[in-house]
Amino acid sequence: MIRLILVAGFVILFLILSMPVMFVEWIIGKYNPDLKSRSSLAIVNWAFRCVRFLAGTKVDYIGEENIPTDTPVLYIGNHRSFFDIVLTYVRVPRPTGYIAKKSMEKVPLLNIWMRNLHCLFLDRENIKAGMQTILAAIDLMRNGKSICIFPEGTRNKEEGTLLPFHEGSFKIAAKANCPIVPMTINNSAAVFENQFPWIKKAHVIIEYGKPVYIKELPKEQQKKLAPYVQEIILETYNKNKVNI
Repeated sequence: MIRLILVAGFVILFLILSMPVMFVEWIIGKYNPDLKSRSSLAIVNWAFRCVRFLAGTKVDYIGEENIPTDTPVLYIGNHRSFFDIVLTYVRVPRPTGYIAKKSMEKVPLLNIWMRNLHCLFLDRENIKAGMQTILAAIDLMRNGKSICIFPEGTRNKEEGTLLPFHEGSFKIAAKANCPIVPMTINNSAAVFENQFPWIKKAHVIIEYGKPVYIKELPKEQQKKLAPYVQEIILETYNKNKVNI
């Protein structure tokens, strides 16, 4: 219970006390959008590190050398916990927008920080709106921003399995001509979801696979990117689960 109170209290205080900072960031964005992106990234990274510390989460990050630093990338990851974003965002080397579900856009103050970080809100029930989100993500990548998406479409509640990856997620990298970085997350549900509503100390492993350059793949694999990347993540997941 103590960890839940500490994390919830910190998040609420951060959102309230950062309101003047949001205004400053808005002004910066009017004159220097790139500076706003970098400063927002630094501020939120600090906040997420505080959340990780208060939650008592130990994280082993593997394969970060596989993340290209000279180009935006599309992170593709499995999804088990609300903490997946907290634990992965603190390691991104450049401004990165996460594709979140549409309901997150209604959360006051948090939605402002998410927009500052180039996050996009996906309505999976509206095909036309969903396509507009994909196009917006492609545009962000072409302008130097990385994108992270969890192509299962929702948090998977069954340990040790992956839901089918949606093919549409991979069109972002294909159209933007950017590499895909497989991102495998082990045991993040142990932080919160496994004993909801309590937060407990947990050991999480996050491994970044070698980048996938779509044009270097055989034609058949280019047509089946979703199962190809899903298999990479599943193999890595099974490899790392013995170390939890």
